[in-house]
Amino acid sequence: MTAEERITQLEKELAEERAKTARLQAENEQLHSSMEHLQRRLQEVEARLAKDSHNSSKPPSSDGPGRKPRAHRKKSEKPSGGQPGHIGRTLMQVASPDTIVSHRPEVCTSCQSDLRQTSGIVRERRQVHDLPELRLIVQEHQVEEVRCPTCQHMNRACFPAEVDAPACYGPRVQALAVYLSQFQLLPMERTCEALEDLYGCSIAEGTLMNWTLEAAQRLEPTMERIKALLASGRFKHADETGMRIKGRLHWTHVSCTPWLTCYAWHRKRGKEALESIGIWPNFRGRAMRDRWASYDQYDCDHSLCGAHLVRDCTSVAEQDQQKWAADMLEVLLGMAKAAQAWRERGDRAVPVDERDVWVAQYFEVLAAGFAAQAPPRHENPPKHKGRRKQSAAKNLLDALLQRAEMVLAFLDDLSLPFTNNLAERDLRMIKVQQKISGSFRSEAGATAFCTLRSYLSTMRKQGRSMLAAMAAVFAGSPFPVAWGT
Repeated sequence: MTAEERITQLEKELAEERAKTARLQAENEQLHSSMEHLQRRLQEVEARLAKDSHNSSKPPSSDGPGRKPRAHRKKSEKPSGGQPGHIGRTLMQVASPDTIVSHRPEVCTSCQSDLRQTSGIVRERRQVHDLPELRLIVQEHQVEEVRCPTCQHMNRACFPAEVDAPACYGPRVQALAVYLSQFQLLPMERTCEALEDLYGCSIAEGTLMNWTLEAAQRLEPTMERIKALLASGRFKHADETGMRIKGRLHWTHVSCTPWLTCYAWHRKRGKEALESIGIWPNFRGRAMRDRWASYDQYDCDHSLCGAHLVRDCTSVAEQDQQKWAADMLEVLLGMAKAAQAWRERGDRAVPVDERDVWVAQYFEVLAAGFAAQAPPRHENPPKHKGRRKQSAAKNLLDALLQRAEMVLAFLDDLSLPFTNNLAERDLRMIKVQQKISGSFRSEAGATAFCTLRSYLSTMRKQGRSMLAAMAAVFAGSPFPVAWGT
């Protein structure tokens, strides 16, 4: 082999080795990229599994029996049960009982003399509180004809409008059935069984559904009144949650105050739904809400729910091990405790000096948080429009900085609550209904449910009897909605 042939062979072998090295390098980069992707996916799955009611917006019912969330409240040193000075509650005797049963001796235990005609005195009284015998009271309506003595014309009376069949149930039975089904969330079959067992009412599920739809239709003016009062108020809570209608995901939106509640469902979660419901576009007060971006489009004052922020800080502190999140958690809880203390003293705002100290701590923690974040990686441009994906910690920091006025507003106005718990409590029964029934069978049923719960929740907040409120609906005169502040 000549020298030239040897050089040619070596160059060929070198080219093959270089190609092999390039292939190995490309495979190595692909494996490295796949490993990074799998690590990110693993972190996402671990983060999802680590979420429960104490570090996310998941309800406590989703925690499972084996998980016990840690509360931010410190355990009390007091023993369980009633504390010293607690006023107990017990069943008391009434001054005027409905019936009196006298127990007296008939003969003398000493000489056996007859005592039945001898007067006695009451030495001791005991009362038994019980239900009367549960049964329907049947009221018959009779239409009479009267002949006029002057012209001999036969005059016939008319039945009341609500007496529209030879035999029908009255407004109290209808009210109880709808109340048990729509407010106490008994399934329709069990509601009919309960009325059968208690009162002997043989009601079909279809009849109960018709009563429900009838009541909702009669309450349409009341719903408009509730919406108008909420839109004109100075403060309201707002939230949303998922619900299923005919197996498909929809959204239930709630707007509420301590005196009013309005539920409404929509196929969408965002602005289209809020515009359709009609409260947010006309509201000019202050709204307590979460970080859902659709609320930002409305020209009113906003407050962010402190409970959401506390849970988000807990999640970042536990899962990402970022110290600033634990520090921010302490600052938020400290501000809430301080605000409550000044509120109990009757003040309208936290004093300026103390407020400034809390605000300074807030921004110091934010500065430490931003400094602790890793610098952004220079990657290929995203394939889709919009901002780049960020970590949960960075998203939380941005929200706490850009929405600082919304977070800290309760320090300057102690009439504002720290949390959005009122809206979350009002939505909780929506989730209970979904757990019981799984899905609404029709849009009309979902609309009726939202209408009836809006009315009944409002009446409950205003101190009215639920059964009396429903009976008034079937009697044709729903209770008026009072306070709108």
